Amino acid sequence: MHTRSTTAGATPSLSEIFFSRAFRPFFFGAGLFGGISIILWLVMLTGALEPFSHLSARDWHVHEMIFGYFAAAMTGFLLTAVPNWTGRMPLAGMPLALLFGLWLAGRMAMFFSDIAPYTAIAADAAYLPVLSFLIWREIIAGRNRRNIIVALLVSALTIANFVFHVQFLFGPDTILLAERLGLAVAAGLIMLIGGRIVPSFTRNWLMKQGVKDEPALPAPFGMFDRVAVALAALALAAWVALAEQRIVGALLGVAGVMHLWRLLRWRGWTAVREPLVWILHVGYLWLAAWMLLMAASIFELWPYTDALHALTAGAIVVMTLAVMTRASLGHSGRPLTANALTTFIYMLAIAGALVRVLAAFLPTMMAWHLSGTLTAVALLWFALGYAPVFFRPRVR
Repeated sequence: MHTRSTTAGATPSLSEIFFSRAFRPFFFGAGLFGGISIILWLVMLTGALEPFSHLSARDWHVHEMIFGYFAAAMTGFLLTAVPNWTGRMPLAGMPLALLFGLWLAGRMAMFFSDIAPYTAIAADAAYLPVLSFLIWREIIAGRNRRNIIVALLVSALTIANFVFHVQFLFGPDTILLAERLGLAVAAGLIMLIGGRIVPSFTRNWLMKQGVKDEPALPAPFGMFDRVAVALAALALAAWVALAEQRIVGALLGVAGVMHLWRLLRWRGWTAVREPLVWILHVGYLWLAAWMLLMAASIFELWPYTDALHALTAGAIVVMTLAVMTRASLGHSGRPLTANALTTFIYMLAIAGALVRVLAAFLPTMMAWHLSGTLTAVALLWFALGYAPVFFRPRVR
């Protein structure tokens, strides 16, 4: 990857700043697109707007939140983190602008896909293979074997998007399989990346507060973590392949308990004074909660779609916002502490997820609209509130 540099002493242009690191365009795009797409989905629910897509309103919403919003947030994080993992130069300048344009073209194509469905599918399907190639290239060139699993997960998301589009030819069962695969990839990345950064950032913050005793710090990665991750990986694979079979519910239930215990071992309550830290724990808590609620839904103890949103509106939205806010501050040279704006974004996202998961106990349409509005405002508030971070030079 190559970085485009400006002439020494010259003031960089707005585009040079914006495309200097991947977190700037992709985090901004994720927040703005995520918020707008949820608002459009809510309007579609009222019947006031018909989708311009060849997909149904529901399928368009699902596709764009997984392969649009989540893919952008994932891209911003990975293309910013991979140079740190490999020691190679980050993607920047025109190559980054072209990659962002490819993602954006996919979003526009899918929204207006009813005009030319096959062209729209081709436009959307082009993005993730390019991203996958870039991740594989950097990890192989940097001999970064530890993160091959990350490249494999990005490739799996690419396959899930392809399978989703195959439904246009073969029917809705393909969509459901693609949905589960895409969501399983998201859960896997949260489990993998979250399992690294949540205890690490918590430990760093506690040590800065003067906490030195090892028992008071998050537990290091050990055999328990290996077993918990392996079991959850098995449960996710079973969920993708077997959907709502009872054995899947049992696996998810055990995995949920283990990951809840894993989270407790990271001692998140000790960092309650710093929202930038505790929100990471809340994001991971939603992952464990999804496993438990999905298990409950398989045993007919909780509505399926409400349980599913513990992963989508809960773990995915909360954890991506937690990572995007922290990475944006850190990589722009700003202090790693949450101000009132950032804390409010977190509270909106948590509230939106809670309302959606508890929708069975509330008037259904009211719950859907309230949850969607809270989540959309959180995402838009992030995009617009963090715009100075994305469009201004790094603070020295």
